[in-house]
Amino acid sequence: MSKGRAAFAALAALAAVALAGCADLGYYWQSASGHLALMRAARPVPEWLQDPATGEVLKAKLALTQRIRRFAVTELGLPDNPSYKAYADLHRPAAIWNVVAAPAHSLILKTWCFPVAGCVGYRGYYDEAAARAEAAALAAEGLEAAVYPVPAYSTLGWMNWAGGDPLLSTFIGYPEGELARIVFHELAHQVLYVSGDTMFNESFATAVERIGGARWLQTQAGEAAQLEYAQFDRRRQQFRALTAGTRRVLSDIYASKEAQAGDWATVDAQKKAAMEDFRQRYAALRAGWSGPRQAAYDRWVARANNALFGAQAAYDEMVPGFEALFEREGHDWPRFYAAVKRLAALPKDERMLALRTGDAVAPSARRPTEEPGRHGRQGGPGA
Repeated sequence: MSKGRAAFAALAALAAVALAGCADLGYYWQSASGHLALMRAARPVPEWLQDPATGEVLKAKLALTQRIRRFAVTELGLPDNPSYKAYADLHRPAAIWNVVAAPAHSLILKTWCFPVAGCVGYRGYYDEAAARAEAAALAAEGLEAAVYPVPAYSTLGWMNWAGGDPLLSTFIGYPEGELARIVFHELAHQVLYVSGDTMFNESFATAVERIGGARWLQTQAGEAAQLEYAQFDRRRQQFRALTAGTRRVLSDIYASKEAQAGDWATVDAQKKAAMEDFRQRYAALRAGWSGPRQAAYDRWVARANNALFGAQAAYDEMVPGFEALFEREGHDWPRFYAAVKRLAALPKDERMLALRTGDAVAPSARRPTEEPGRHGRQGGPGA
């Protein structure tokens, strides 16, 4: 290894360790080496386009991503930097695998606390077997745990000096509208990230991807892409509504008088009935679906537990508040981002209340926004 490559490897490893957190040396190593391998696999998009070995379908997708990337900058005010201007073929189905866990009678996720990212409700692994071993260990402790594949994650701009976050084979084949949304979502994390507040961060990025994705489809995509995405998104919205309703039912059960009294036999019976109802409703919903990408929903439903419901909530709960804020700021992206940053400067309870109620942010309540860390896209197939 050359001195330059060794220096790059050392710096990337140190950055990945700082971003991933200090749980243990083994986790340090897998995080650092995993991200370094991902970055080393990346080549600039122009190289892929000029390579005779690159298939025509991939070339078309890569060219599309660069139009999406320019749109993100010129129309959505997202950062113009090296991210998503290179592509890596990972030869695996996911960028990372996230582990989530929650108690048997709660939707509140277990958190892991890292020096920069703060406390987050998931832990990412580049090796699926390692992720499943971690989930098994958590289950042995009495928690409900789950592992799910993550197609993309963001280093929040921390690795732009080394080439930025690359496009990945794990999502390059998505429909045009979904491909645009992923790029917009991950770039939104480079606009703002609040340490230790997963729901705020994810709901903000999801609002950006929804609004930006709709604008892309309306102004840039052809009719075929619009129809393809309409089917894709209709299914996702139906699934989100179903899971949101089940989360409310489970939350009520876990806060019931029976739970307060420690009558866990009754609570467990109510929980079992709620989960059975969820799966029956899903079966009825799925019967009306057609087309691809249904297997991911089937797998999610088969493994559904408190951990998966809790993880998905981060992407849904505060999105309406951010969308309403975008409306109040006159659909002006710079004004919207400035308003979100003012929200982020508030204490956590205050910013969440402001999003729920639509209250204006008091300038006097500002304080410095906390530092960013690594984000891993999570949730379920409906995220």
